[in-house]
Amino acid sequence: MASSAMVTANQLIIMEELKLFRTWSSPFALRVVWALDLKGIQYDTIFEDISNKSSLLLQYNPIYKKVPVLVHNGKPLLESLVILEYIDETWKQTPLLPEDPSERATARFWAKFGDDKVLPSIWNVFIKQGKDQEEAIVTAQENLGFVERQLTGKKFFNGETIGLVDLAFGWLANLLSVLEEVCGATLIDHEKFPLLLEWIQNFAYAPIIKESWPPRDKLITKYQAHHEVYTSKEAPK
Repeated sequence: MASSAMVTANQLIIMEELKLFRTWSSPFALRVVWALDLKGIQYDTIFEDISNKSSLLLQYNPIYKKVPVLVHNGKPLLESLVILEYIDETWKQTPLLPEDPSERATARFWAKFGDDKVLPSIWNVFIKQGKDQEEAIVTAQENLGFVERQLTGKKFFNGETIGLVDLAFGWLANLLSVLEEVCGATLIDHEKFPLLLEWIQNFAYAPIIKESWPPRDKLITKYQAHHEVYTSKEAPK
């Protein structure tokens, strides 16, 4: 009787239910896509329409009501950086974080710095005009300078392989150029940020990463609409 109740590791993997709620364009959801793909984890994708959110999304994320949401065996995981750590702790292959506790803490710091400082400062450039935009560019480039220095002597933030910090900053490799094109500002150039530009090329064209980029023309259209909304608010009445 005891032997009939035993379940092999392979059977457990098959029995696992893994669903990712995302949108076609969310850079935060892309982090989760990349992490799962890098580790070779199979999952189902549920694409959401943020203007008409599904009852399941609202059930799994009633507080923020947004993507990404990763549902593992019925249990929802929220917030992309939290999800990345959960994935790394649950599936040990292809580690995203270093083994050393100090290095792990440092990686977490820079991932959070990207979300708390770099992304908001770049978005501020995108929604501003004139002198306000010029001032925003100074702040954004100062933050990008801190990031640039983390790449000294390295191919990726994690060293020779893609890690959690690379996934956290992954949006820079695609979305930044879209925002620059739409708002007419240049934030990263070869003179000031040679290491970041090299990292962008290495990351954007890594085999698993490049397969997941959303269509650039659709992103341009989407962010042009956003830009018009924000700049019209700033226009003199």
